Amino acid sequence: MSIQPCVFIVDDDYAVRDALGLVIETAGLACRTFESAEHFLESFSPGTPGCLLLDINMPGMSGHELQTELMRRNEHLPIIFLTAYGDIPMTVRAIKAGAVDFLTKPVPSNVLLERIQAVLQQVLQLHEQALAGQALCDRLNDLTTRELEILPLLVAGHANKEIARYLNISYRTVEIHRARVLKKTGASNLLELARLCEACRLSQ
Repeated sequence: MSIQPCVFIVDDDYAVRDALGLVIETAGLACRTFESAEHFLESFSPGTPGCLLLDINMPGMSGHELQTELMRRNEHLPIIFLTAYGDIPMTVRAIKAGAVDFLTKPVPSNVLLERIQAVLQQVLQLHEQALAGQALCDRLNDLTTRELEILPLLVAGHANKEIARYLNISYRTVEIHRARVLKKTGASNLLELARLCEACRLSQ
């Protein structure tokens, strides 16, 4: 089951938070609101999929400062900036720092939802890809020490006899381990096995 992404709203204006939350929830999306960047950081769980609707000018930590802090923490949460006082330099700065959009208040509800849904669609795709990639890499956890020793040699294209000589084991033993590696990883041939190793960034 796919996880439902959340729209995080960070704005010091209660009326704005309330209005944005209503629009988002009416569209059937999950959302959480925060009155400050500091409050958001205290509550946010690392790795939670979603996007951030972020005001720029707020008491305490500004929107730009929150963006910088999330980058420092290696949190890749897509950010849509919302501000009543935007200008070109501010927009350029935000986009260069990784923001996916920069909107000026007030924003028509249909435009805001269109931008949010486009971002969340990308978030879901990336999340599903990450889960699929992890499932592939988990297959390697079932390999024994000897199988992990043989694996990079197989992927590098070495023949069974070469591997047997290199590891000082019998040809038949290599054949057995090779068959087990393919079965455990679900790879039907060495090309698929090589792709699996590449996807999991396994050193060859």
